[in-house]
Amino acid sequence: MKRGIKYLSALACITLAVSSCVDQAVQAQQNPDQDIVDLISRMSIEQKVGQMTQLNLDVISVGEIYNLIEPHSLDEAKLKNALIEKHVGSILNVGGHAYPLDHWQEFMKQIQQVATEETSLKIPILYGIDAIHGANYLMEGTLFPQPLAQAATWNPAQVERCAAVTAYETRATGVPWNFSPVLDLARQALWSRVFETYGEDVFLAKTMGNAVIRGYQGEDASDPEKVSACMKHFLGYSIPFTGKDRTPVYIHERQLREYFLPTFEAAITQGALSVMINSGELNGIPVHADHAILTELLRNELGFEGVAVTDWEDIMKLKDNHHVAATLKDAVEMAVMAGIDMSMTPNDYSFTDLLIELTHEGKVPESRLDESVFRILKMKKRLGLFKTPLSFKVHEYPLVGSVQHDDLNYETACEAITLLKNDNERLPLKKKTGKKILLTGPSAHSMVLLNGAWTRTWQGTDPKYNDESKLTILEALNERYGTDVVHVQLCTLDELDATKLKSIIARKGEFSEIIICLGELPSTEIPGNIDDLWLEAAQRDLVKGLASMQVPMTAILVENRPRVISDIEPLLDAVIMAYQPGDEGGRAITAVLSGDVNPSGKLPITYPRYPNDLITYDHKYTERLNTDFSWTAFDPQWEFGHGMGYAKIALEEIQLSKDSIQGSENITITVTVNNLSVDIDQKETVMLFIGDRVASITPPIKRLRAFKKLDLPPYGSEKVSFSISAKDLAFVGTDLDWVTESGWFDISIGDKKASFYYTAE
Repeated sequence: MKRGIKYLSALACITLAVSSCVDQAVQAQQNPDQDIVDLISRMSIEQKVGQMTQLNLDVISVGEIYNLIEPHSLDEAKLKNALIEKHVGSILNVGGHAYPLDHWQEFMKQIQQVATEETSLKIPILYGIDAIHGANYLMEGTLFPQPLAQAATWNPAQVERCAAVTAYETRATGVPWNFSPVLDLARQALWSRVFETYGEDVFLAKTMGNAVIRGYQGEDASDPEKVSACMKHFLGYSIPFTGKDRTPVYIHERQLREYFLPTFEAAITQGALSVMINSGELNGIPVHADHAILTELLRNELGFEGVAVTDWEDIMKLKDNHHVAATLKDAVEMAVMAGIDMSMTPNDYSFTDLLIELTHEGKVPESRLDESVFRILKMKKRLGLFKTPLSFKVHEYPLVGSVQHDDLNYETACEAITLLKNDNERLPLKKKTGKKILLTGPSAHSMVLLNGAWTRTWQGTDPKYNDESKLTILEALNERYGTDVVHVQLCTLDELDATKLKSIIARKGEFSEIIICLGELPSTEIPGNIDDLWLEAAQRDLVKGLASMQVPMTAILVENRPRVISDIEPLLDAVIMAYQPGDEGGRAITAVLSGDVNPSGKLPITYPRYPNDLITYDHKYTERLNTDFSWTAFDPQWEFGHGMGYAKIALEEIQLSKDSIQGSENITITVTVNNLSVDIDQKETVMLFIGDRVASITPPIKRLRAFKKLDLPPYGSEKVSFSISAKDLAFVGTDLDWVTESGWFDISIGDKKASFYYTAE
């Protein structure tokens, strides 16, 4: 009897074992991430918290934080302490400045070797970097125009190609995670990060943001030429009440959902793997501590399953800056329970130690850690890090900093350059007259100003990291026009040399043209805060002084954001908005000036005429009411979407497929675009705006609903059609849901207008 029992028990064990194998196989099919679940089940609390910790590279490098010993190297003891003792799962940053490719690869090998060979669980490190306009922390990296300039191309396919190059060159360093794109809307012109956005409009920013994510991640983020995107900054960061970075934002939930949420919602649908959280406070609550935003909205409503990472020291700031936490321990509890997955700690282990304490005390459930660790490990898996921690060990990157990448960079800069004014067809520059071209202004001979922030250093202001093979505006003009160009440095960004100015005015008979290169010092985040939008007085005085020469003047604006120039604009014959066009900006600007390239950029923002008159293009009817009760108050220097070319473009009348639609029906809107020029190609962006005449929520005058960029040969013509549905006409109503109401809708494409009626079911 006992033997029989033993026999049955053994048989039962075998049966259970077979059954368990079958169950595991079935479970693996049902849950492709069962391996991640199993790994988490073997982790201690300390190891889980380590995965949620992101450490600054300085902490594991030789030297002191923010004062590393050069040349940069890793401190082996600090590295092993971080990865083996503290179980850190992620590292970021660059130790102060960009590195050559071989150095990136060298220290990334060291980091991943310790992580995958010497730690108990062999989990690879997830390294993150801010590659904002190219692989800007790689010395050989291709530095594209800044995102605002890329938006000015109105060419999502071009922007996607740039992002793909950025991914390629970033992954070549061993870094698989890029803290980009910025999906905030540039609706506060003072804000220091306007240049990092894709403009003020929801549809344009959404379209460009998705193009960037496709370029970064492709079809499979584990591809050795791809990286993870990171949506920034969730949510409402970009419209601070004061205009200063990281200061309070107040947005009604209806506005939040209609203007600031859609770019992120679209990016989530596009498959973005991670999100970075807004450093500031929204309606009185720091977003890092806002469960309603980080869990109820981001996770439960939008269904985001990726990693939510803090910005720099933002959990600490809940105590030190926002004063919503009495202690750092309280701040850690707030942020984690609100929905943070990973803390950019970044310079010590305070977050790590305190979260371990909180978990052992039961104040943060271990199950809450499991949620975050699952997301982090799943992201590492989707990036292919468990199989190939270092892509460059199995994949070559011969195109880093290549001619092919430079060519794409040049093409993008050319498409971004926006001609804002061209009185009497002053540009392109006329044939040689025997007189000289006077070139002056602070951005005439500066790669620093052309590139902007996030250029080999955080603020991008150190010229010693410039690529000496790239051309400034002066160098490119000299290459094109030789000794016809006379360069005289008459002012810095904020100081005019009156003596030099007087002497050059006395030589006015020598010059047929004056090109004045204006600009502002590269900056981002809090160092980029300014008190008003006026361009510095010294530069405006330069223009006023040169105007006395009565020689045609062209201004080139090299700017982080739109700086007010209304007092000098009437003195200028032509104005070019260059934004911050990157390493090929000098060549691109010269090509536009000379006519070798026909400009096709269009403003992705409204360019203000006055410092406090910051009305966006999609304003309300009442914002047009002037002091004399006329409807002329909306009077920017240049409107959103404005941009000129050298060809003459004419639109034919808008054609509608029907006069009215109802329910889920679509209407097709068609316009024919003609290039009337005999010998000039023109890239032309066709923008479709629609305005709701009457609505239960006061409607904007118009909203961008579609656009397409054409390439028209001389005497060329192209018919463009847009299909519009009720969804394209919707707005967020009083109940915070999207709604399309019955009524008349007005269409505008360029100077052509039409209207149709929609009937809701």
